Amino acid sequence: MEIQSRIISLELTDGTSIKVEATAIDERKVSVQPRHFHEVTMAIESLTKDIAEAIQNVKPDKASVKFGIEIGIESGKLTPLLVKGTSTANLEITLEWVNK
Repeated sequence: MEIQSRIISLELTDGTSIKVEATAIDERKVSVQPRHFHEVTMAIESLTKDIAEAIQNVKPDKASVKFGIEIGIESGKLTPLLVKGTSTANLEITLEWVNK
């Protein structure tokens, strides 16, 4: 089965509209109606908090985490997908901590 993607409209918190490529991760047809990017940012925030907690528990002098997020659509909702390589990511996120 070929993975299908579409360009969809996302609305940012301030009302700005952007276009992103989204991958359909279930058998349903991808709707073209605009979606709120907040669905993705909430998941990124939660993931980042979990990563930060794990790093704070280990207490390294310096830490850096880099990951890619691809935007998928599942059951009509935006779904962030952690991707193996950042070359296929819609978003590449780098987090850094330095102990002072």
